[in-house]
Amino acid sequence: MASIRLKISVSGVRGVVGETLTPRLLCRFAEAFGTYVGPGRVLVGRDTRPSGQMVEHAVIAGLMATGCEPVIAGVLPIPSVQLRCATRPDIAGAIMITASHNPAEWNALKLLSRDGFFLDVSQSHELLDIYNQAMFRRVDGNAVPQPSYDEQALEAHIDEVLAQVDVELIRHAQLRVAIDCVNGAAAEATPKLLQRLGCTIVARHNCQPSGHFTRPPEPLPENLLELCASVVKTEADVGLAQDADADRLAIVDETGHALAGDEMLALLVDVVLARKRGPVVVNLSTSRLIEHVANKHGSPVIRTPVGEANVVEVIQATRAVVGGEGSGGLIYPAIHPCRDSLVAMALLLEKIARREETVAEMREALPPRVMMQEKLPLPSALARRLLSALPRVFRDGSLNLSDGVKASFGGDWVHVRASNTEPVVRIIVEADDDAGAQALRQRVIDVLRDVQR
Repeated sequence: MASIRLKISVSGVRGVVGETLTPRLLCRFAEAFGTYVGPGRVLVGRDTRPSGQMVEHAVIAGLMATGCEPVIAGVLPIPSVQLRCATRPDIAGAIMITASHNPAEWNALKLLSRDGFFLDVSQSHELLDIYNQAMFRRVDGNAVPQPSYDEQALEAHIDEVLAQVDVELIRHAQLRVAIDCVNGAAAEATPKLLQRLGCTIVARHNCQPSGHFTRPPEPLPENLLELCASVVKTEADVGLAQDADADRLAIVDETGHALAGDEMLALLVDVVLARKRGPVVVNLSTSRLIEHVANKHGSPVIRTPVGEANVVEVIQATRAVVGGEGSGGLIYPAIHPCRDSLVAMALLLEKIARREETVAEMREALPPRVMMQEKLPLPSALARRLLSALPRVFRDGSLNLSDGVKASFGGDWVHVRASNTEPVVRIIVEADDDAGAQALRQRVIDVLRDVQR
């Protein structure tokens, strides 16, 4: 991330506060969004970063200047913002202020349409045209709307989550749970949800909405050592961790083992399909553990290019019952087709409450797989040469060229793609064993050396 300090793209705008992400830029971007959605109400939510209120004020000013009424929701998980946007018919769109798993000095604007989805490529290009040409709608001083407030968005989200699970079953189980909310947007939401489910929170890590990240905000296993230790010490049934905007969930089993993101997703897909069979949608970089659990339930798996918007589009088109990405984001469209750590949490707790098997037993039932992920900083010209050369080299495999190059060899595969957010090429490899994974990775590295000559 260090090499890009500001990024304006179809995903929104993000940068380093006080360096590249300035109040003027934020206000102009909000003006562009207000112009794009037209006069109406725009929901504004944020995570807990110390810069959040400054960014919020700039966004509010930009929206008001264009005649939009900001509806201030305050600190909220991003899935709560998405659901609220979709269920309030008077809302024309939403802006979520969060840099997700990026460090605290970063912040960003994520833009949502009135149905609670991220803007698609066509919509984003239209918005960027307005921004780049500064073609902002203006209203005179007598027509500037005043902000209003929405203090019910979180409760509405929790109510929707509770409607999806057997609350009495979970309460009767008296589950012991350890949590780590990274002092982010879930710091209030997660304890509230667990309380309503009758769970005992036996250990709390980073549950103040301060925005001071005492661990890296990405909930990777290596960042959850304190939570892992607490699960064992307190004899918890499970440990649960989230990122700063609470769309991603990480799981620690009762032995103190933190599951990888792909293991988490496979486990939860299994839980959902046991409730209702149907199509599963994941991206090309997600583990084949998904096929393993889907086959068990007789359900098809559909793969898309990387990106939540791509997964969501296919979920809607196929009426899939579940989807997600291997980074730890479960999409459960029965509530809303977005990554949602709160509903993922509730579904898992219902499964544990049945006392059929522990989380460790669920994890151990998954076949062993080796996944390797690597980022190669490459100039765009070199990245293009690498991606152009790979199909010929991997012609002995089954190729998918919809998002970079993915070559499959039975159950083993390698996916090489240029990042949408960084000047890097990502290599993702999965195989039955370490030797197979290393061999596929080395084939990519050999091609890179050839194109560098």
